[in-house]
Amino acid sequence: MKLNEINSLVELFFIKYYEKKSERSQPFLKWLKTEKNNFLTWEQVKNDISILSEYLKKNLSAGDRCILLSENRPEWLISDIAIMNAGGITVPLFTTYSDKDYKYILNDCKPSVCIVSNYIQFKKIEKFISNKTIVLSIENFSQKIESIENILINSSKQEINFEHYNKKITRRDLACIIYTSGTTGNPKGVMLSHGGILSNCEGAQEILETLVEKDLPVFLTWLPLSHSYEHTVQYVQILLGAKVFYAESLEKLLPNMSVANPTIMTAVPRFYQNLYNKISLNFSKQKGLKKKLIESTIKLGKKTLNKEKLNFKEKIINFFCEILVRKKIKIQFGGKLKAFVSGGGALDQKIGEFLNSIGLPTLQGYGLTEASPVVSCNIPENIKIETVGPPFKTNKIKIAEDGEILVKGENVMLGYWNKKKETDNILKNGWLHTGDIGEITEEGNLRITDRKKEIIVNLGGDNISPSKIENLICLNQKIKQSFVYGDKKTYLVALIVGERGDNEKEIEFFLENLNKSLSSVEKVKKFKLITEEFTIENGMLTPTLKLKRKKILNKYKEDLEKLY
Repeated sequence: MKLNEINSLVELFFIKYYEKKSERSQPFLKWLKTEKNNFLTWEQVKNDISILSEYLKKNLSAGDRCILLSENRPEWLISDIAIMNAGGITVPLFTTYSDKDYKYILNDCKPSVCIVSNYIQFKKIEKFISNKTIVLSIENFSQKIESIENILINSSKQEINFEHYNKKITRRDLACIIYTSGTTGNPKGVMLSHGGILSNCEGAQEILETLVEKDLPVFLTWLPLSHSYEHTVQYVQILLGAKVFYAESLEKLLPNMSVANPTIMTAVPRFYQNLYNKISLNFSKQKGLKKKLIESTIKLGKKTLNKEKLNFKEKIINFFCEILVRKKIKIQFGGKLKAFVSGGGALDQKIGEFLNSIGLPTLQGYGLTEASPVVSCNIPENIKIETVGPPFKTNKIKIAEDGEILVKGENVMLGYWNKKKETDNILKNGWLHTGDIGEITEEGNLRITDRKKEIIVNLGGDNISPSKIENLICLNQKIKQSFVYGDKKTYLVALIVGERGDNEKEIEFFLENLNKSLSSVEKVKKFKLITEEFTIENGMLTPTLKLKRKKILNKYKEDLEKLY
């Protein structure tokens, strides 16, 4: 399949379906939360898309927006493609938005149709829906609202041509409007084209095909499909002809992995941070020969990662490490994992090295919603964990005079919905100004060094990256989260989230040792221990588990100021 000749995401699905021929009864989509054991096959998914799109055509005109508010499940993908096939534009919403966000987005995009998964999701937006807006539900919960479940059951299949799809869509046409959750202010609607997402798929294909060339790839999806990262991943899954499991929840992710046995899994740094802490804690409890074997596994794994040659003795030891340690760890994650792919934020280098060394290949990538979203990613055969890999072949990058990373290519957004001024500020002469600071290595890899918008400028005028220090603080197993503060101050302080009853002296000792490895302006002089975690529910985290710095600061400003 030549992706550069594909005109739309709808066409991508149907062409992949045509290619399957005798394999159309293959398992395709499964939600692990449901009690049903059956997968939806490629044939069933294609039929459901065709039926639903025929229904939507009656309620959508070309270019109309359609809200999609649902947890991850097979109907999410079916609805997304059906909307586009009907000529509409998908507007995915996070299930964790606040009332303020729902109200703003619905008023901003003015949808003709809203698709909700169930009564719970419907109630979140009910009071913000216009009388003219058609509401559909995935599950049947009200006689007043038409359910997709009933539409699929009661459709007159004689009226539908299942083999045809909308061929009027072009690569430049708008596929979706994805509102950025952001850390401040109202969400901005990022307009992504069919070609932009297809361009991203082409870049991903080059990296992932080598991992799955012999086997049918299996994905376990848990990051919200309303996020641009996972939204694009679902079309990579189609491209690869994958089998897709939708996880029950973040809490049940590890047991879900044992069921799904994924070959590829995408996640955000917070997931890998928790994984690192759990495995490290387990390792620290080992004694004697087991402890020495684990230490050798990590040491030799790092040498292999860095392309250092092992001597004869090390090769023998590494052989036993592979059988007795790495193989057992892989089994805990389903036994077939070829790669974790990290995106949505910076992965701490120490964590990346650790996971790769113990047999959990972890590829760090970089991107932003405005780039559909991936800009670059490490490649399996040449992982440089201190970088985010080379740019996708479909992307161009350059470093501005002030160090800012600029991106150009079909993957770059069409602009912000209803926001010309903001669009003009970030898109200049075709170049997307990312707001991130970086450099290109001699090997052509991209290295992220800072974030423009999150830089702390202290009283001395020094620029400091809070996320770098926060990641280092969270390497301590007793520390769940941290928030570094110090803009226009003489030194840095931090909020540290720990357990009630944690020994502050221990944390103080840890920080003293950590400070020895930091520059004078990066040292954290004081801290306040808090027990309330930063969560999506309390508004302190974005849906992709990034700190909402302004929200945290508003709540704890007084506590932080008392540390000076």
